[in-house]
Amino acid sequence: MKKTLFAVIMLVPVLGFSQRITGKVSNEGQAASYVEIVAVKDQKKQTAISDEKGNYSLKLLEDGNYNIRLILDGEEVSNRDVTVKGDVKQDFFIIKKKEKQIEGVTLTARKKLIERKADRLIFNVANSVASQGMDGAEAMATTPLLKVDDNSGISIAGKNGVAVMINERIVNLSGSELVAYLKSLRSENIEKIEVITAPPAKYEAQGNSGLINIVLKKNQNLGWNGSLTTTLQQQTYTGTSNSVTVNYQSEKLRSSLKLRQQKNEKHSYENYRIEGADGLRSSDDRRDFGDGAGANVSIDYQLSPKSKIGLIYDYGSGHSNMDVMNRSDYFQNGNYTNTLSTSAEHRAKNIQQTVSAYYDMKFGKLDHQLSITGNYFSNSPRTTIDFITTENSGQEFIVRSPSTVDYTIYSGQADLTLPYQFAKTEAGVKFTNFDNDSEISYQNLDNGNYVTDPVKSNVFQYNEKNYAAYLSFEKSFSEKWSAKAGLRYEYSTVIGNSLTSGQQSQNSYGKFFPTAYVSYKSDENNTFSLNYSKRINRPGFRAINPYRWYINVNSYFTGNPFLQPSVNHNFEFSYVYQGKLSASAYFQRTLEGFGQIVNLDGENRLSTFANYYNQNSVGLTLNYSDTFFKFWEANYTADISYMKTDVFATDAASRKGSAYEFNFQNNLSLNTNKTVQIILNYWMRLPSDSGNVRWDYLGNFTTGLKMSLMEKNLQINMMVSDIFKQSKSLGQIYYTTGTHFFNNYYDARRLTLSATYTFGNKKVKGAERNIKFEEKYRAN
Repeated sequence: MKKTLFAVIMLVPVLGFSQRITGKVSNEGQAASYVEIVAVKDQKKQTAISDEKGNYSLKLLEDGNYNIRLILDGEEVSNRDVTVKGDVKQDFFIIKKKEKQIEGVTLTARKKLIERKADRLIFNVANSVASQGMDGAEAMATTPLLKVDDNSGISIAGKNGVAVMINERIVNLSGSELVAYLKSLRSENIEKIEVITAPPAKYEAQGNSGLINIVLKKNQNLGWNGSLTTTLQQQTYTGTSNSVTVNYQSEKLRSSLKLRQQKNEKHSYENYRIEGADGLRSSDDRRDFGDGAGANVSIDYQLSPKSKIGLIYDYGSGHSNMDVMNRSDYFQNGNYTNTLSTSAEHRAKNIQQTVSAYYDMKFGKLDHQLSITGNYFSNSPRTTIDFITTENSGQEFIVRSPSTVDYTIYSGQADLTLPYQFAKTEAGVKFTNFDNDSEISYQNLDNGNYVTDPVKSNVFQYNEKNYAAYLSFEKSFSEKWSAKAGLRYEYSTVIGNSLTSGQQSQNSYGKFFPTAYVSYKSDENNTFSLNYSKRINRPGFRAINPYRWYINVNSYFTGNPFLQPSVNHNFEFSYVYQGKLSASAYFQRTLEGFGQIVNLDGENRLSTFANYYNQNSVGLTLNYSDTFFKFWEANYTADISYMKTDVFATDAASRKGSAYEFNFQNNLSLNTNKTVQIILNYWMRLPSDSGNVRWDYLGNFTTGLKMSLMEKNLQINMMVSDIFKQSKSLGQIYYTTGTHFFNNYYDARRLTLSATYTFGNKKVKGAERNIKFEEKYRAN
């Protein structure tokens, strides 16, 4: 594999160009950045884009007469013939065309709201009025195919576990830290959001949900800018969050500093019922509360016109606490037997640190690019659970369960991009090491002292190494046809060792992951695409850690060190019409799927993970986005799917059924300059099936008001969510031994008030280079 990759890299340079045109593009005396330069000769064309200083370099195959066209913001601003003999220096001076006015009406060209490429759907946030005046998380929620939920996180067309990138670089945060970071971004600085439903070979094969890439606006302005945001959230209790962002940019240096802080508190309840030979009725009345703070520093320095280095450091710390009152009633063959009442206090402190460094270099006449990146991540949560369980007889069990976990991940990678005319070629290698040292103790209070129970305690060590290499090709055959194909190989070794129980597990495996895409643009209004990808879903650390988290003296959650990864085959056919209507038909085959299984034996309730199903899913996703009457912007999405699940090796029941999900987003501008807007959104899921779970109806009606003041430097938003309190999680889980019922609510009804003030040069771009570090998402 390595010899083949080396041979390809060594051979492709001989196919390079021999002539080039270089120069500078100016617009009314100013450097014109990001202008597309197109050279056409004998119906063949080469293209280049001017950099931030207006400089460009256009490589040509041969001498001769060329027609040179300059495209700025989708508009042709220059057209001239140039004779090339050897290397030529040619500067261009353009005057951007003014808007044409007819009887007071201004005509301007706009990008389509939705575009489709071979491997991704693009939502042009800059063209959406509804997406302005929001933070990054809210802007993602307005994007077609995406759903943002406080509890389940971010999902693409119903698939959870999505990774987020900024300018093609993974954001090295997860959970609440990721949400807090996204809230520090402003939608005014976002150019577009790309939804990558089938990631190409250059990305990790881990996960099944795809990627989201946030592309920030580009500019050449120097100086300072920043923003201050403060938010108040009223649920049962009051929560607050604040963020500060400061960016500085010079000709060689780009830097950003982001500070974030949040304090949250809410009232939740969970009800769980098991009907069978062994029966249970469990109810949790829970108060969730916590706080957190973090800082993110990004520095990007231009060493030369063709090389730069960068460093990113992120620090986050916080507390995640719960006070829980649990009542568990037990039954045998429908007859009541016992009640356990438990009062528990969960106290957890978490510290996360991420360091990423990179070096980018361009070389050769075609500006080949080599990127070298190193990442380090550490996470060290410390948790103590104190609980008292009381039986019907009055007997009390007083227990303390302290735990420490140390996650460490480091990785190194090299990526090579070769932009030849015959095909854009990408190749790379990567190594990742995971370490997890965990210890949990179960201590009974005996005569005033806590005594450790060795049977219920555990020390666990885990190491995983992943080696990866990939190669991909992308080519545009004409203005209508384009294709992309890639192959990734990953080899993994896994060692798990439970020092307390002596339980050990070892595993190694290697797999190929092919990807293929074809796109056809019949005209400006119709685009078709077909893609295939193979993905792997490796379990997170908590799912494989065998130590126990106790709910009460008889109930606990534990991981499974013998859990295996699942493999997914994904096919998708997509269509986009006029940038307004998009449709995607998909098929997914899941092998060795894993999930959480709950078993009840008498009064002993055990929750763990297992590989227990294969599943076929087919579905159709529709999205329509448009503007009506110049003031009403609408975005409507529907996802309809059918699945069949075949269960093995557990008591879970095989199931088949359909799922129906709909999202209606409406933004109404109340004045002509669109500084006052009303939001009317409704999301709902009809009774649906997923695996061995049947979900009842679920909905969320959200409305609010957005106002832009002080020449849009001050943005004030007021939103009310889940007005009708329909966001209850209700449903049934089917087993061959009986049926489980759940009824949960996580305080989704809330009032949110936020204010954002921007200052300085609004066009300054922060150092938003984030690093591909997808493995961090498994440290959960």
